[in-house]
Amino acid sequence: MSAFAYLFERFPSFTQTFCYREVLEMRRQGAEVPVYSIRVPKDIPADCPEELARAVRYLPAPEALAAEMKTWRMLGRYPWKALLTLRRWGKRSDKGRAQAAAWLGPRLRKDGVRHIHAHFAGIAARTAYWLKQFYGIPYSFTGHANDMFCDTDFPVTLDDLVREAEFVVTKADFSRDWLRRRCPEHAVKIHPVYNGIDLSSIPEARPASGRPRLLSVGRCIEKKGYADLIDACALLRGRGLDFECAIVGGGPLEEALRARIAERGVGECVRLTGPQPQEEVRRHLSESTLFVLACATEPDGGKDTLPTVIAEAMAAGLPVVSTRLAGVPEMVAHGETGLLVGERDPEALAGALETLLRDPALASRMGARGKAAAAERFGVRETVAQLRALLESGPTRIRTEDQGIMSPLL
Repeated sequence: MSAFAYLFERFPSFTQTFCYREVLEMRRQGAEVPVYSIRVPKDIPADCPEELARAVRYLPAPEALAAEMKTWRMLGRYPWKALLTLRRWGKRSDKGRAQAAAWLGPRLRKDGVRHIHAHFAGIAARTAYWLKQFYGIPYSFTGHANDMFCDTDFPVTLDDLVREAEFVVTKADFSRDWLRRRCPEHAVKIHPVYNGIDLSSIPEARPASGRPRLLSVGRCIEKKGYADLIDACALLRGRGLDFECAIVGGGPLEEALRARIAERGVGECVRLTGPQPQEEVRRHLSESTLFVLACATEPDGGKDTLPTVIAEAMAAGLPVVSTRLAGVPEMVAHGETGLLVGERDPEALAGALETLLRDPALASRMGARGKAAAAERFGVRETVAQLRALLESGPTRIRTEDQGIMSPLL
């Protein structure tokens, strides 16, 4: 049994395939790490191995958990630190995180878990925070994008999470530097580890002759910049370019984007496919000419940090057109593996796309360089080895004074 374990909000989840791939690679490397999930996912990925999905240890549903914790109070089994914390909670939000931690702590001890790692500075990380307060179990977490960049009003803040963590992982140098500026006193424990991809699962792009194919993949949300891409496609059509563009993904803006496609008169060349399974995404990669993701900053500060789909497109040998936002310039070398423009600038985006559409030889050279760069920097074997080294570098001991202390019957 591994001395550390994963704690997720939902696992495995279709929208977070990188998480289960990381767990799988961790196990391939010999770390039999247990996985705990606070909620049951509704969208288990089709290609997630069945044995991994069956091995996940789920917490009870909120109603069942609350009923069990009520019994604990009656029997005097409640950890006294958790009991005192919850008695003083009042009307503040996020009480469920503390209740989940109170329930989970004894299970972790029984399973021999001495360190928890969570993905995202959200529900799982805040639960891990309370695990440390109640039971002294150390934790770390991986911060991604909006979970760090967008402030919340939860009692446990991002600053609290960083302060109490053994270490923090970010997905890019950009977010590492951003978080170090925010928490300078904890800068030494903030480490960048790229999101890894399974290079063997990415097919090489071999588009058929005929109309060039543009591809964009991601949820239909504002930070993906799909409105700008649709407008850029309208500009390209106005310049006489013949192409097709597939936007693969679903989400809250899907209908608004369909309306925009109709308004701009590009329904003949721009297609919104809705969400697709991973095998279909890979097929699109293999049949496309170039990849585009017009990343943009949302009004609340949310943004993509290091989009995994860009790494996958590079691994397929596609040239990439994107924006100079967050960690994207760490992935795409402008003029070498693709072209970068300013965010929310459809005119500039159209110009970059036109450059590659009119010069297939240049696009091919950029794609080849991107494939080599992806193999060097984004392979999941290397990125998981980096994370595993951090996790196995000696988490602090569980404080003995916190072990086995239960509240009196109150």
